[in-house]
Amino acid sequence: MAEKWIVTGGCGFLGSNLAASLLESGIDVVVLDTLVRLGADQNLAWLQEKARQPGSGKLVHVRADTRSRTDVDDAFERHATGVTTIAHLAGQVAMTTSIERPRNDFEVNALGAINVLEAIRRFCPAVLAMFSSTNKVYGDLASVRAVEGPTRWTLPDHPRGVDEKATLDFQSPYGCSKGAADQYFLDYHRIFGLRTVVLRHSSIYGGRQYATYDQGWVGWFCGEVLRQKAEAARGGPVKPFTISGDGKQVRDLLHADDLIACYRAIAARPEKGIGKAFNIGGGMENSLSLLELFDELGRLTGQRPAFEKLPWRVSDQKVFVADVAAATAAFGWKPAVPREQGLRRMLEWVETLRREPR
Repeated sequence: MAEKWIVTGGCGFLGSNLAASLLESGIDVVVLDTLVRLGADQNLAWLQEKARQPGSGKLVHVRADTRSRTDVDDAFERHATGVTTIAHLAGQVAMTTSIERPRNDFEVNALGAINVLEAIRRFCPAVLAMFSSTNKVYGDLASVRAVEGPTRWTLPDHPRGVDEKATLDFQSPYGCSKGAADQYFLDYHRIFGLRTVVLRHSSIYGGRQYATYDQGWVGWFCGEVLRQKAEAARGGPVKPFTISGDGKQVRDLLHADDLIACYRAIAARPEKGIGKAFNIGGGMENSLSLLELFDELGRLTGQRPAFEKLPWRVSDQKVFVADVAAATAAFGWKPAVPREQGLRRMLEWVETLRREPR
């Protein structure tokens, strides 16, 4: 049977990368997106150009807000026929924003998930439905022993990273809203038999990401280092950027290409994942602390980053590295883009944004 996907948030960073991969494979894609996020218009134009290429799948964009049950139901009623797979990627993704606007965070993440699940249940209950969750469902991992080293915190009792047996501990409005959606997707399999899979993402980076201070931290720091390099080249003062915490906090980096490969791998062999949640990240070999990231960026750009420290953010994790063994066993997937290659490509993307007219 021919494939057809619905991708919510399909003009965002992850959604546009996934939709582009599908279109290039000749798969039809229906994209739901309000186009309110920075870069969404540009990503839609990029996808429309992809869809014009010979052999590409067909692209349909629906300007729908997942907070609106009417919007979601109308979109599914019109476009769910023939759909084989749904990727629910629409969401509010910044912890800082969730603290500033907790009701909006709830409506986008939790209510939006319910609206999508109910539309699936009504219009296409047999489809595979994947949800982009987050490692923040594990809270600050206070119960996991962390040891401070010269440049990073480590988890000596979890040498491969954190697996899916870690205790759920929703903290911050963002953790609560994404955690609620995470659990609803799993429960709609248990109670209603929907074919759902939950992916708890680590730090994702790559092209088509329009990073800001609180969304897309790898891209943001790449932009800040390139800004400092330009300031130094002009002979002027180099303005430092700020970080929260001691700089030793660790995350595993996963390039967008690897995440898209994960979604495609699950779609190809979903049965071992139905009704389950998987930690999806770059793994220990692609982990970096902020201090280590700055050393890498300094080496790759020739500009030593200048920064100042602020207090820790509320509910920040000292370490999160995903153990991806379960996803590898279920779907044959594992990260393939090496860290240095990914950072070089990220710097190239951010440099193209710096050259765009404003």
